[in-house]
Amino acid sequence: MNYSSDLTDEQWCVIKGHFDTGEYGKSRKHSKRILIDAVFYVIKTGCQWHLLPKDFPPYKTVYSFYKRAKDKGIWVEMMKDLVEKSRMRMGRSADPSYGLIDSQSVKTTSAAEKRGIDGGKKGKRS
Repeated sequence: MNYSSDLTDEQWCVIKGHFDTGEYGKSRKHSKRILIDAVFYVIKTGCQWHLLPKDFPPYKTVYSFYKRAKDKGIWVEMMKDLVEKSRMRMGRSADPSYGLIDSQSVKTTSAAEKRGIDGGKKGKRS
């Protein structure tokens, strides 16, 4: 069965080098692509590991694969590589020169430092 979270052939070609290292045992019952599709299914849908559809490998196998890759830093390296490739494709440098954090500006006054609402007491304090 196909899911919207499944990798396309093109996407798989881009990331398979991160997982194609033979670090996950000599004999594999399940392909790494299927395991990665299962991890992406959990991430995209937010389902619990044990609620993976039956057409994926057993959830303990998928979680074990995810955890080993996480502990080795493979997911972080993969995401870093994807960001660099994406930036290069857009004609930018591989490393960003700055970052932005979205925040909301709120007008304050000097009196706000001395007065406010105490959330625990549900009343104003002076």
